[in-house]
Amino acid sequence: MSQTDIKTIGFIGYGAMGVRMGANLRRAGYRLVAYTPSGKSADPQTPILESPKTVAEQSDAIILCVPNDSAQASSLLGEKGILAGIRPDTLLIDCSTVSPGAADKLAEIGRQHGIAVLDAPMSGSTPEAEKGELVMLVGGEDATLERARPILEAVSKAIVHAGPAGSGARLKLVINGIMGATLNIVAEGVGYGLSAGLDRDMLFEALSQVAVISPHHKRKLAAAQRQDFSPQFPTRLMSKDMGLLTDAGRDVNAFMPGMAVADQALGLARANHADEDYSALIGAIEHSVVQARGKGDKKS
Repeated sequence: MSQTDIKTIGFIGYGAMGVRMGANLRRAGYRLVAYTPSGKSADPQTPILESPKTVAEQSDAIILCVPNDSAQASSLLGEKGILAGIRPDTLLIDCSTVSPGAADKLAEIGRQHGIAVLDAPMSGSTPEAEKGELVMLVGGEDATLERARPILEAVSKAIVHAGPAGSGARLKLVINGIMGATLNIVAEGVGYGLSAGLDRDMLFEALSQVAVISPHHKRKLAAAQRQDFSPQFPTRLMSKDMGLLTDAGRDVNAFMPGMAVADQALGLARANHADEDYSALIGAIEHSVVQARGKGDKKS
């Protein structure tokens, strides 16, 4: 099947990111079908089918966009999984953030079943998905990437070919690790500033002006200043990604003490803010400062 033969794209996992990507794919001329475990979707224009198998049977290309390794495996395997319905040489693009081991296993499954596979997690959150400005981090063969390029271009502003199968998954962990660890440092800095008595609004506004804070983290600071932690990237998913990174780092003897601390901080935030945006870590540290001040007032 050539790239010009791809008319119907099936989405497995059609949540907040998938729906926004789907809208851009529809504008590019593709027909969509999808599966969600709940059987529901925020997109009334896309038929929600009964299983991954049914989606695979009706699709020329499949995008897998699920939250973790176990969801990837359950989507693929079993009598209602993708492999039960997929045709040989179908293009399978895995946009999930999963462990390197899971990405490698998917590539091997592709070879065994004659399926063209890419691991292609995205960098970006719902605002970028809405605008079609994701950065796609791709692992796989050159020829497979060229088949997938029109699909990837419809949802992204850039495509990075990271290397052979599994490279996209590994690069995604690098990027999310830096994102999570840096957010933790920003949160600690805010915590110190508040503890030291700096004016809250002055502190947040000053940080929004300086070059050392990335545009992404400036968005997170602005949300924290408003105490608006509406989920663009939920804490449970960032915490999951940090755990994947620390496990993968251990496998290759990488030295990542800062990442390990951020993994612990985001794990703590996950306990109380799982479904809020991961910037809730800033709010959690601010709350601890307020609590500490309250205890100090009581002692005095």
